[in-house]
Amino acid sequence: MLQGGGVMRVCCFGDSNTYGYDPRSFLGGRYAAENRWVDILQSKTGWEIINQGMNGREIPRSAVFIPPETERLILMLGANDLLQGCEPEKAAERIAHFVSALDLPTEKILWIAPPPFAFGEWVQSQKVIDDSVAFAQCCLAQAEGRNIRCLDAGRWGVTMAYDGVHFTEQGHRAFAEGLYKEICL
Repeated sequence: MLQGGGVMRVCCFGDSNTYGYDPRSFLGGRYAAENRWVDILQSKTGWEIINQGMNGREIPRSAVFIPPETERLILMLGANDLLQGCEPEKAAERIAHFVSALDLPTEKILWIAPPPFAFGEWVQSQKVIDDSVAFAQCCLAQAEGRNIRCLDAGRWGVTMAYDGVHFTEQGHRAFAEGLYKEICL
């Protein structure tokens, strides 16, 4: 809640893990709301959250629509770029460029480095896992250089599904709890 009793308006912009994709679904289905980190965060905080997660989203190369009433933007991108072979340093630079082009003050932006991949059906290479670990450090460095708050979700005990990329239901709960502790307590 904001001072004065207003409700904070938050936009969560990301990929399938923000969307709440259930990897057990063949048609792009989602976990139930009580098992998606965005909805869990909304329930815990009372914030009005717009979920702009989209399956397969890579780091945008042009402007995107962020609702003008957004008071905080929570941004988590880069996993799909890494899966497509983008090097961690380059992916972090792309996000930094994307963030700098947003029409939003940096103090309203929270950049989250996604948790690292795990071995699974989509992740068969140690290099991809190592890149996902390195990516978090690259994000932290890029954000620090721009005075943007950045958090490493790799510290929150997020479990991955059989594919090594998508959060399990328990992973979504761990992500929501880790984020909540970082920004609300």
